[in-house]
Amino acid sequence: MELDPLFLSRLQFAFVVSFHAIFPVFTIGLASYIAVLETIALRTGNPYWERLAAFWIKVFAVVFGMGVVSGLVMAFQFGTNWSNFSYVASNFLGPILAYEVVTAFFLEAAFLGVLLFGRHKVPPGLHLLSAYMVAIGTFISSFWILSANSWMQTPAGFEIRDGMVHVTSWVEAIFNPSFPYRFAHMALASFLTGGFVVAGVSALFVLRGHAVESAQRALKMTLVLLAIISPLQLLIGDMHGLNTLEHQPTKVAAMEGVWHTEKGAPLLLFALPDQAQETNHAEIGIPKGASIILKHDPEGEIKGLTEVTADKRPPVFMVFWSFRVMVGIGMLMILVGLVGAWLVWRGKLLQSRAFLRMLTFMIPAPFIAVLAGWFVTEIGRQPYLIYGVMTAEQALTPSLQGWMALLTLIGYAAVYAVVFTSGIYYLRKVINQGITEVPAEGTDAGRPKRPLSAAELEQQGLAPSFFQS
Repeated sequence: MELDPLFLSRLQFAFVVSFHAIFPVFTIGLASYIAVLETIALRTGNPYWERLAAFWIKVFAVVFGMGVVSGLVMAFQFGTNWSNFSYVASNFLGPILAYEVVTAFFLEAAFLGVLLFGRHKVPPGLHLLSAYMVAIGTFISSFWILSANSWMQTPAGFEIRDGMVHVTSWVEAIFNPSFPYRFAHMALASFLTGGFVVAGVSALFVLRGHAVESAQRALKMTLVLLAIISPLQLLIGDMHGLNTLEHQPTKVAAMEGVWHTEKGAPLLLFALPDQAQETNHAEIGIPKGASIILKHDPEGEIKGLTEVTADKRPPVFMVFWSFRVMVGIGMLMILVGLVGAWLVWRGKLLQSRAFLRMLTFMIPAPFIAVLAGWFVTEIGRQPYLIYGVMTAEQALTPSLQGWMALLTLIGYAAVYAVVFTSGIYYLRKVINQGITEVPAEGTDAGRPKRPLSAAELEQQGLAPSFFQS
């Protein structure tokens, strides 16, 4: 059997990016949450908030490390698997990726050490500043990466000369048509991901009766935040969809399962797209629903997939169902956020054990939604790598052979299995250690009487060290 280097290269990059993407989307949201906790702790002097911040900083450190390790190989693939693309787009992508390293990665690296190990060793204001710098750094990083990806989706501000991209307007290229919507959508997705993880872990602590005072503080503030952000994400998603309809109508046709241009297109809740027959089987839909959402007109016309030739269409089944998984989980998150805020308002949250258990089961939900949305974005633009400019086949390294792509794919899978297993092991360890609760008022347990006695107690196992706190 002949191995297809194009298919294997696409599979390899999809695997690496999908594995890597779940970590930044969590750390971006968690870094902002940690900055909020540190601010409250400094302003109030309440030790409960400091304990919460210390716990989530440990979680952040593990996940951040997994994200860095899993993301290193992505840059290599541009040269090994997609050298034609790297050559053609180098005048734009080279500076953009360099800006990401210089402005974001160095900022995060410089202040992450202070955030992790500087508590009670540097002035409180400096430690708080480090939390903000790390949070800002994650957003700067996502700014550049999403700008590059959005340019590949909706390229602007360039011209092709001598077979290469030459930027004619950096403002138009960086702030390309889809970038504002994509950046806002991903930012809110990061907040939702971090929020649901914090809510789920906090609910787990409450159910176990562990550090209940600290856990319920985190749980209440997070549920209120989710009740606000999750509906807002629906609004931003709608705006992003309208932008995609304008610039990538074929992708939207695949998302909605519209094969033939029609007015009053239904919103399909269920269907089995058949790419070979150019039709759907077992359709269940809401009449005129797609036209109302996309055109704000019950008789609005939606362009179908048959408007382009078969070789210009994305894999419809995957795009269609990935979109429904993303939207379905999004609606569930809205419901959970609103119910949680209502329980907080009524003062019945801690008594609603069934709801607390549901929160623990919701921890994977935002990650699945992010991956589903990423599949819609990336698979939906196929066969293009730069939409309307360069196909994936044209971008492939000419000398790449199928066995090479397969060998590296197996190698990446093996390495990532080790990274993921190790990361999950340490995350479970950190979560099982839990939050060190504040000692009861009037007790002196764990409080040193002499300047160096804290170190002596730690060596004897009587005082919590940083990774035991």
